[in-house]
Amino acid sequence: MAEEATETIALPQPIAAFGVHGDRSAARKGCPLSNLRDRLRRVGLRPTRQRISLGWLLFGKGDRHITAEMLYDEAMRARVPVSLATVYNTLHQFTEAGLLRQLAVDGAKAYFDTNITDHHHFFVEGDEALMDVPDAGISVSDLPEPPEGMEIVRVDVVVRLRRKRS
Repeated sequence: MAEEATETIALPQPIAAFGVHGDRSAARKGCPLSNLRDRLRRVGLRPTRQRISLGWLLFGKGDRHITAEMLYDEAMRARVPVSLATVYNTLHQFTEAGLLRQLAVDGAKAYFDTNITDHHHFFVEGDEALMDVPDAGISVSDLPEPPEGMEIVRVDVVVRLRRKRS
């Protein structure tokens, strides 16, 4: 029986070494995990071990688009003990706190964007890949008047792509 290859995603050091629970003396200025803990606190989220671990995986790689299933797979490779339900809950908590932006691209799958600035996306059908549209790529104008008592929060444009057939 063939052995399945596994890729391990390394966290910088054991999470407990950074004082995630209680020991504030371990927190250091400029330490990415300490900064993440502070960021969570600023938006009103308690920096639990699971939130810190998932936050490190999410935000430690720059701007990216990720689904709950993708993050769960990364967490399993990094040996972060979380359930898929915890990943979903954490992504939704991060979104409600303004740390992520949720994109409904496909009816069955939600993507989460670590870049929360106003921007638009390309979606490559078949590859299920989401990419940012360059800043000067789209201009949105002539929006309809919202119904009384409502305001437009943001406009999401998703341009669907597919590979050309030869």
